[in-house]
Amino acid sequence: MENKFVGQVAISRSISHVPPAHFLLKIEVFSSLVENEGEKYESLEFDAGGYKWKLVVYPNGNKNENVKDHISVYLAMVDTSSLGLGWEVYVIFRLFVLDQKKDEFLILQDAMGKQRRFHGLKLEWGFDQFIPLEKFINASNGYLVGDTCVFGAEVFVKETKKCTRECLSMTKLTSASICKYVWKIENFSKLEAKFYESEVFVAGDQKWKIQLYPKGHGVASGSHISMYLELADLSTITRGFKIYVHFTLRIRNQVQSIHNDCTTSDWFRTSIDNWGWHKFMELSYLNKAGNGFLVNDVCIVEAKVSVLGISDAL
Repeated sequence: MENKFVGQVAISRSISHVPPAHFLLKIEVFSSLVENEGEKYESLEFDAGGYKWKLVVYPNGNKNENVKDHISVYLAMVDTSSLGLGWEVYVIFRLFVLDQKKDEFLILQDAMGKQRRFHGLKLEWGFDQFIPLEKFINASNGYLVGDTCVFGAEVFVKETKKCTRECLSMTKLTSASICKYVWKIENFSKLEAKFYESEVFVAGDQKWKIQLYPKGHGVASGSHISMYLELADLSTITRGFKIYVHFTLRIRNQVQSIHNDCTTSDWFRTSIDNWGWHKFMELSYLNKAGNGFLVNDVCIVEAKVSVLGISDAL
Protein backbone atom coordinates (compact mmCIF):
# COMPACT_ATOMS: atom_id res chain seq x y z
CA MET A 1 0.00 0.00 0.00
CA GLU A 2 1.26 3.44 -0.91
CA ASN A 3 0.20 6.72 0.69
CA LYS A 4 0.73 9.95 -1.20
CA PHE A 5 -0.32 13.54 -0.57
CA VAL A 6 -2.01 15.22 -3.54
CA GLY A 7 -3.05 18.84 -2.94
CA GLN A 8 -2.80 18.31 0.85
CA VAL A 9 -5.11 15.26 0.59
CA ALA A 10 -3.60 11.94 1.65
CA ILE A 11 -4.40 9.28 -0.96
CA SER A 12 -3.87 5.57 -0.41
CA ARG A 13 -3.06 3.34 -3.40
CA SER A 14 -3.29 -0.41 -3.04
CA ILE A 15 -3.66 -3.54 -5.11
CA SER A 16 -6.43 -6.15 -4.93
CA HIS A 17 -7.36 -9.26 -6.91
CA VAL A 18 -10.99 -8.89 -5.74
CA PRO A 19 -13.29 -6.82 -7.98
CA PRO A 20 -15.30 -3.94 -6.52
CA ALA A 21 -18.45 -4.91 -4.65
CA HIS A 22 -20.83 -2.36 -6.13
CA PHE A 23 -20.07 -1.20 -9.66
CA LEU A 24 -17.94 -1.87 -12.75
CA LEU A 25 -17.71 0.39 -15.78
CA LYS A 26 -16.19 -1.07 -18.95
CA ILE A 27 -15.26 1.45 -21.66
CA GLU A 28 -14.49 0.14 -25.15
CA VAL A 29 -12.66 2.27 -27.72
CA PHE A 30 -11.52 4.65 -24.99
CA SER A 31 -9.65 6.76 -27.54
CA SER A 32 -12.95 7.69 -29.17
CA LEU A 33 -14.27 8.85 -25.79
CA VAL A 34 -11.21 11.06 -25.44
CA GLU A 35 -11.67 12.51 -28.90
CA ASN A 36 -15.46 12.83 -29.14
CA GLU A 37 -17.16 12.70 -25.76
CA GLY A 38 -15.50 15.86 -24.57
CA GLU A 39 -15.10 16.86 -20.97
CA LYS A 40 -16.52 13.91 -19.02
CA TYR A 41 -18.52 10.70 -19.04
CA GLU A 42 -21.16 9.90 -16.41
CA SER A 43 -22.01 6.25 -15.84
CA LEU A 44 -25.39 4.65 -15.22
CA GLU A 45 -26.76 4.87 -11.70
CA PHE A 46 -26.03 2.09 -9.22
CA ASP A 47 -27.28 1.34 -5.70
CA ALA A 48 -25.10 1.17 -2.61
CA GLY A 49 -25.90 1.73 1.05
CA GLY A 50 -29.50 2.67 0.30
CA TYR A 51 -28.59 5.53 -2.05
CA LYS A 52 -27.94 5.99 -5.77
CA TRP A 53 -24.52 6.82 -7.22
CA LYS A 54 -22.64 7.10 -10.47
CA LEU A 55 -19.04 7.26 -11.63
CA VAL A 56 -17.84 10.39 -13.36
CA VAL A 57 -14.72 10.01 -15.55
CA TYR A 58 -12.79 12.92 -17.05
CA PRO A 59 -10.60 11.21 -19.71
CA ASN A 60 -8.56 14.37 -20.27
CA GLY A 61 -8.58 15.55 -16.66
CA ASN A 62 -11.00 17.84 -14.87
CA LYS A 63 -10.38 21.25 -16.40
CA ASN A 64 -12.50 22.91 -13.68
CA GLU A 65 -9.77 21.87 -11.22
CA ASN A 66 -6.94 22.78 -13.63
CA VAL A 67 -5.96 19.12 -13.98
CA LYS A 68 -3.52 18.30 -16.75
CA ASP A 69 -1.98 15.05 -17.93
CA HIS A 70 -4.14 12.93 -15.60
CA ILE A 71 -7.45 11.09 -15.71
CA SER A 72 -9.88 12.38 -13.06
CA VAL A 73 -12.44 10.02 -11.51
CA TYR A 74 -15.19 10.85 -9.01
CA LEU A 75 -18.06 9.27 -7.13
CA ALA A 76 -21.25 11.32 -7.47
CA MET A 77 -24.47 11.02 -5.48
CA VAL A 78 -27.65 11.22 -7.56
CA ASP A 79 -31.42 11.20 -7.13
CA THR A 80 -31.34 13.24 -3.91
CA SER A 81 -34.53 15.25 -4.43
CA SER A 82 -36.53 12.99 -2.11
CA LEU A 83 -34.11 13.60 0.77
CA GLY A 84 -35.43 17.11 1.40
CA LEU A 85 -33.21 19.80 2.91
CA GLY A 86 -30.48 19.42 5.48
CA TRP A 87 -29.47 15.83 4.74
CA GLU A 88 -25.91 14.56 5.17
CA VAL A 89 -24.47 11.17 4.20
CA TYR A 90 -21.02 10.14 5.47
CA VAL A 91 -19.27 7.69 3.18
CA ILE A 92 -16.05 5.73 2.82
CA PHE A 93 -15.49 4.86 -0.84
CA ARG A 94 -12.86 3.26 -3.02
CA LEU A 95 -12.35 3.77 -6.76
CA PHE A 96 -10.82 1.08 -8.97
CA VAL A 97 -9.08 0.64 -12.31
CA LEU A 98 -8.27 -2.81 -13.67
CA ASP A 99 -4.78 -3.90 -14.65
CA GLN A 100 -5.87 -6.36 -17.33
CA LYS A 101 -2.43 -7.95 -17.74
CA LYS A 102 -2.02 -8.86 -14.08
CA ASP A 103 -5.78 -9.32 -13.49
CA GLU A 104 -5.65 -7.08 -10.45
CA PHE A 105 -7.13 -3.75 -9.48
CA LEU A 106 -5.40 -0.54 -8.55
CA ILE A 107 -7.48 1.02 -5.76
CA LEU A 108 -7.50 4.68 -4.72
CA GLN A 109 -9.06 5.87 -1.47
CA ASP A 110 -8.51 8.48 1.20
CA ALA A 111 -5.71 7.43 3.51
CA MET A 112 -6.73 6.21 6.97
CA GLY A 113 -10.25 5.51 5.70
CA LYS A 114 -11.39 9.09 6.07
CA GLN A 115 -15.13 9.61 5.66
CA ARG A 116 -16.43 12.08 3.11
CA ARG A 117 -19.58 14.12 3.71
CA PHE A 118 -22.08 14.26 0.85
CA HIS A 119 -24.80 16.92 1.12
CA GLY A 120 -26.91 19.23 -0.99
CA LEU A 121 -23.99 21.50 -1.90
CA LYS A 122 -21.38 18.75 -2.27
CA LEU A 123 -22.61 15.81 -4.35
CA GLU A 124 -19.26 14.66 -5.72
CA TRP A 125 -16.00 13.39 -4.20
CA GLY A 126 -13.05 11.71 -5.87
CA PHE A 127 -9.55 12.14 -7.23
CA ASP A 128 -8.44 14.91 -9.54
CA GLN A 129 -5.23 13.04 -10.36
CA PHE A 130 -6.54 9.49 -10.40
CA ILE A 131 -3.80 8.19 -12.69
CA PRO A 132 -1.30 9.90 -15.05
CA LEU A 133 -2.65 9.83 -18.59
CA GLU A 134 0.71 8.74 -20.03
CA LYS A 135 0.85 5.79 -17.64
CA PHE A 136 -2.78 4.89 -18.34
CA ILE A 137 -2.54 4.79 -22.14
CA ASN A 138 0.72 2.81 -22.12
CA ALA A 139 -0.55 -0.69 -22.96
CA SER A 140 2.38 -2.31 -21.15
CA ASN A 141 0.89 -1.11 -17.84
CA GLY A 142 -2.31 -3.05 -18.47
CA TYR A 143 -4.87 -0.32 -17.80
CA LEU A 144 -5.76 0.27 -21.46
CA VAL A 145 -5.54 -2.91 -23.53
CA GLY A 146 -7.07 -3.11 -26.97
CA ASP A 147 -8.39 0.42 -26.36
CA THR A 148 -10.55 -0.98 -23.55
CA CYS A 149 -10.45 -0.17 -19.82
CA VAL A 150 -12.44 -0.99 -16.68
CA PHE A 151 -13.19 1.30 -13.72
CA GLY A 152 -15.06 0.43 -10.54
CA ALA A 153 -16.39 1.65 -7.23
CA GLU A 154 -17.21 0.51 -3.71
CA VAL A 155 -19.36 2.69 -1.48
CA PHE A 156 -19.86 2.17 2.25
CA VAL A 157 -22.34 4.46 3.97
CA LYS A 158 -21.25 4.97 7.57
CA GLU A 159 -23.74 7.53 8.85
CA THR A 160 -26.75 9.47 7.71
CA LYS A 161 -27.83 12.70 9.36
CA LYS A 162 -30.72 15.03 8.88
CA CYS A 163 -30.28 18.31 10.70
CA THR A 164 -33.16 20.27 12.17
CA ARG A 165 -34.30 22.85 9.63
CA GLU A 166 -36.25 26.05 9.95
CA CYS A 167 -37.56 28.60 7.48
CA LEU A 168 -38.27 32.14 8.71
CA SER A 169 -40.29 34.39 6.39
CA MET A 170 -40.55 38.03 7.46
CA THR A 171 -42.51 40.95 6.03
CA LYS A 172 -42.63 44.68 6.66
CA LEU A 173 -45.30 46.46 8.66
CA THR A 174 -47.52 48.43 6.29
CA SER A 175 -51.06 49.75 6.42
CA ALA A 176 -52.09 46.95 4.07
CA SER A 177 -50.81 44.31 6.50
CA ILE A 178 -53.00 45.50 9.38
CA CYS A 179 -56.23 43.64 10.10
CA LYS A 180 -58.74 45.53 12.23
CA TYR A 181 -61.45 43.84 14.29
CA VAL A 182 -64.15 45.53 16.42
CA TRP A 183 -65.96 43.79 19.27
CA LYS A 184 -69.04 45.53 20.71
CA ILE A 185 -69.86 44.28 24.21
CA GLU A 186 -73.33 45.20 25.51
CA ASN A 187 -74.56 45.09 29.14
CA PHE A 188 -70.96 45.24 30.25
CA SER A 189 -71.73 45.87 33.91
CA LYS A 190 -73.87 42.72 34.02
CA LEU A 191 -71.11 40.36 32.83
CA GLU A 192 -70.73 37.60 35.41
CA ALA A 193 -68.42 35.00 33.83
CA LYS A 194 -64.70 35.00 34.60
CA PHE A 195 -63.76 35.67 31.01
CA TYR A 196 -65.30 36.16 27.57
CA GLU A 197 -64.02 35.55 24.06
CA SER A 198 -64.75 37.47 20.89
CA GLU A 199 -65.77 35.89 17.63
CA VAL A 200 -62.92 34.50 15.57
CA PHE A 201 -61.33 36.81 13.00
CA VAL A 202 -58.56 36.26 10.45
CA ALA A 203 -55.24 38.08 10.17
CA GLY A 204 -52.22 36.85 8.22
CA ASP A 205 -54.03 33.64 7.27
CA GLN A 206 -54.34 32.73 10.96
CA LYS A 207 -57.43 32.69 13.14
CA TRP A 208 -57.50 34.96 16.22
CA LYS A 209 -59.78 36.02 19.03
CA ILE A 210 -59.73 38.50 21.90
CA GLN A 211 -59.93 37.15 25.42
CA LEU A 212 -61.32 39.58 28.01
CA TYR A 213 -61.54 39.29 31.81
CA PRO A 214 -64.08 41.98 32.90
CA LYS A 215 -63.02 41.74 36.57
CA GLY A 216 -59.33 41.13 35.95
CA HIS A 217 -57.08 38.07 35.86
CA GLY A 218 -54.28 36.88 38.13
CA VAL A 219 -52.51 39.70 39.96
CA ALA A 220 -55.01 42.17 38.44
CA SER A 221 -58.15 40.46 39.79
CA GLY A 222 -60.58 43.02 41.16
CA SER A 223 -58.50 46.04 40.18
CA HIS A 224 -58.12 46.01 36.38
CA ILE A 225 -59.67 44.68 33.24
CA SER A 226 -57.38 42.07 31.64
CA MET A 227 -57.22 41.52 27.89
CA TYR A 228 -55.24 39.24 25.55
CA LEU A 229 -54.87 38.33 21.89
CA GLU A 230 -55.11 34.58 21.38
CA LEU A 231 -54.51 32.12 18.55
CA ALA A 232 -57.92 30.61 17.96
CA ASP A 233 -57.00 27.38 16.13
CA LEU A 234 -53.94 25.38 17.18
CA SER A 235 -54.93 22.27 15.23
CA THR A 236 -53.12 23.47 12.09
CA ILE A 237 -49.94 24.55 13.90
CA THR A 238 -47.01 22.17 14.18
CA ARG A 239 -44.63 21.95 17.10
CA GLY A 240 -41.96 24.08 15.42
CA PHE A 241 -44.36 26.70 14.07
CA LYS A 242 -44.00 30.31 15.32
CA ILE A 243 -45.79 33.50 14.34
CA TYR A 244 -44.36 36.97 14.95
CA VAL A 245 -47.20 39.43 15.47
CA HIS A 246 -47.39 43.17 15.97
CA PHE A 247 -50.72 44.05 17.56
CA THR A 248 -52.67 46.69 19.43
CA LEU A 249 -55.61 46.11 21.76
CA ARG A 250 -57.87 49.06 22.49
CA ILE A 251 -60.87 50.06 24.52
CA ARG A 252 -62.42 52.82 22.50
CA ASN A 253 -63.37 56.12 24.09
CA GLN A 254 -66.82 56.75 22.67
CA VAL A 255 -66.87 60.43 23.65
CA GLN A 256 -63.36 61.64 22.92
CA SER A 257 -60.53 60.38 20.71
CA ILE A 258 -58.38 59.51 23.74
CA HIS A 259 -58.53 55.73 23.59
CA ASN A 260 -56.90 53.24 25.95
CA ASP A 261 -54.31 51.39 23.83
CA CYS A 262 -51.63 48.81 24.51
CA THR A 263 -49.24 47.72 21.75
CA THR A 264 -46.56 45.03 21.56
CA SER A 265 -44.81 42.58 19.20
CA ASP A 266 -44.40 38.96 20.25
CA TRP A 267 -43.96 35.37 19.02
CA PHE A 268 -46.99 33.08 19.21
CA ARG A 269 -46.61 29.28 19.16
CA THR A 270 -48.29 26.15 20.48
CA SER A 271 -46.75 26.60 23.93
CA ILE A 272 -47.51 30.35 24.09
CA ASP A 273 -50.77 30.92 22.26
CA ASN A 274 -51.75 34.27 23.80
CA TRP A 275 -50.16 37.58 24.70
CA GLY A 276 -51.63 40.59 26.41
CA TRP A 277 -51.93 42.56 29.62
CA HIS A 278 -53.15 41.64 33.10
CA LYS A 279 -53.47 45.30 34.00
CA PHE A 280 -54.89 46.58 30.76
CA MET A 281 -57.03 49.30 32.35
CA GLU A 282 -58.12 50.21 35.88
CA LEU A 283 -61.72 49.19 36.56
CA SER A 284 -62.42 52.38 38.48
CA TYR A 285 -61.34 54.48 35.49
CA LEU A 286 -63.25 52.30 33.05
CA ASN A 287 -66.47 52.49 35.08
CA LYS A 288 -66.30 56.18 35.95
CA ALA A 289 -69.23 58.03 34.40
CA GLY A 290 -68.26 60.60 31.82
CA ASN A 291 -64.90 59.05 30.90
CA GLY A 292 -66.43 57.77 27.68
CA PHE A 293 -65.36 54.11 27.86
CA LEU A 294 -68.77 52.83 28.92
CA VAL A 295 -71.70 54.50 27.16
CA ASN A 296 -75.17 53.05 27.71
CA ASP A 297 -73.36 50.09 29.30
CA VAL A 298 -71.62 49.35 26.01
CA CYS A 299 -67.86 48.75 25.80
CA ILE A 300 -66.18 48.74 22.38
CA VAL A 301 -62.96 46.71 22.08
CA GLU A 302 -60.70 46.82 19.03
CA ALA A 303 -57.76 44.76 17.81
CA LYS A 304 -55.26 45.71 15.13
CA VAL A 305 -53.16 42.70 14.14
CA SER A 306 -50.26 42.40 11.67
CA VAL A 307 -48.47 39.09 11.11
CA LEU A 308 -44.86 40.10 10.37
CA GLY A 309 -43.11 36.73 10.45
CA ILE A 310 -43.76 33.02 10.19
CA SER A 311 -41.20 30.40 11.15
CA ASP A 312 -41.67 26.70 10.59
CA ALA A 313 -39.60 23.54 10.78
CA LEU A 314 -39.13 21.90 7.39
